[in-house]
Amino acid sequence: MDAAGVRTLFDLTGRVAIVTGGTRGIGLAIAEGFVAAGASVVVASRKPEACAQTQARLRAGGGTALGVPAHLGDLAAVDRLVMTTLDTFGRLDIVVNNAATGLAQPLGQLTPDAWAKSNDVNLRGPVFLVQSALEALTASPCAAVINVISAGAFLFSPAVAMYAAAKAALMSYTRSMAADFAPRGIRVNALAPGAVDTDMVRATGPEAQAGMARACLQKRIASPGEMVGPALFLASDAASFVTGQVLIADGGLVTR
Repeated sequence: MDAAGVRTLFDLTGRVAIVTGGTRGIGLAIAEGFVAAGASVVVASRKPEACAQTQARLRAGGGTALGVPAHLGDLAAVDRLVMTTLDTFGRLDIVVNNAATGLAQPLGQLTPDAWAKSNDVNLRGPVFLVQSALEALTASPCAAVINVISAGAFLFSPAVAMYAAAKAALMSYTRSMAADFAPRGIRVNALAPGAVDTDMVRATGPEAQAGMARACLQKRIASPGEMVGPALFLASDAASFVTGQVLIADGGLVTR
């Protein structure tokens, strides 16, 4: 392995990626990182204005990008997202399932509507997005799926039990997909962040955020940009022999 070979490990030139929840937080950081690595990136969000703004932002930085409004709870929108990507770019190589809802209710007080909303966005949408993209991913010579889960999938999380349970289920789907899709040349892995400075975490309030910072070995909350390296590794040729794995980027939370 020489210097040129090392530089190509993380090169996404010519590849097309979908990043859901790609207009803010972790998803936006990953979209920016993938564009910088040479990929054409389709960002999806349920808000059309956010999609348009992110598309403009990525293009202004010299990238090739498209914003597509899509709610992961709407399976017809999931299918349209894939078709729009293929109609625009003619291929699809990377799917990053990052969109999520942190909807929380106490155990013992769960409502069917909240249960359905949480699982539709956090679990059903990602699984069916990969299913919709499966034919295109099979045709790709470098197909990779990244399911963004959570360190909470490994911990007891009574305050956000629906969210954590859906992420744990998505981890199980990740491993099953990796086994089933390996003959197609598709790698499937999960990225499990700990506490990251996103809107979802900020909404918990200063006291909860301080508690999150204290809980991990590094005693702080990550920036969204700190998830770019792990995501780029999993999406690129640097991880060509990695599938069915969970990369935990949590500052030592689960270890502790």
